Amino acid sequence: MHSPKAVVFDFDYTLADSSQGACDCINFAMSGMGLQTVSFADATKTIGLSLPNTFEKLVPASEWGRAHEFSSLFVERADEVMASMTSIFPAVPNVLGELFGQGIVLGITSTKFRYRIEGILERDALAHLFQVIVGAEDVAAHKPDPSGLLHTVTAMGHSPSDSVYVGDSTVDAETAAAARIPFIGVLSGTTSLADFEKFNAQRILGDMSELPGLLTKGDST
Repeated sequence: MHSPKAVVFDFDYTLADSSQGACDCINFAMSGMGLQTVSFADATKTIGLSLPNTFEKLVPASEWGRAHEFSSLFVERADEVMASMTSIFPAVPNVLGELFGQGIVLGITSTKFRYRIEGILERDALAHLFQVIVGAEDVAAHKPDPSGLLHTVTAMGHSPSDSVYVGDSTVDAETAAAARIPFIGVLSGTTSLADFEKFNAQRILGDMSELPGLLTKGDST
């Protein structure tokens, strides 16, 4: 693949592990609504979805009208615990530093709130590496709608053809396809290699540490 000038990342399960926090917040909301709590495995399968889609994934259709209530309770709890229960993957700081040092422009497009992402990155002294961060509060339609990703790339001063999107889920792959931006998958979440097979990914990485070598080689897949 050609070396991109801009790299946009998903956040949860791509750059960071927020699984404990997500499960805690989901079950706080479920309990507050008088609904059955969910297993850790079921909760983590929703990471990367918008809060309304998360709720719909976990409850019967008869409850879907309560999505706003779920979202409000989730955010209330997340404001208290999410940052402390989220950790950047060990390989990520070095990867970001290497790409930044090579002059590659970095951004984030996520369904997580931007202010929460910014707080976590600032805590870990990584915020200065990103030129643009687009979160849930910045878009009218969430992934796999491509508008957020396209807005990120445009705000970074680049085009889809000279950018790449890196994510851990099929939703990320669908978003990249809709935006016509090359996609690189990473197996750091709950999505398997087989799940990615139907998408035209440039490459599927086992770990984020493989990314700099792939992008700087500039060879074809």
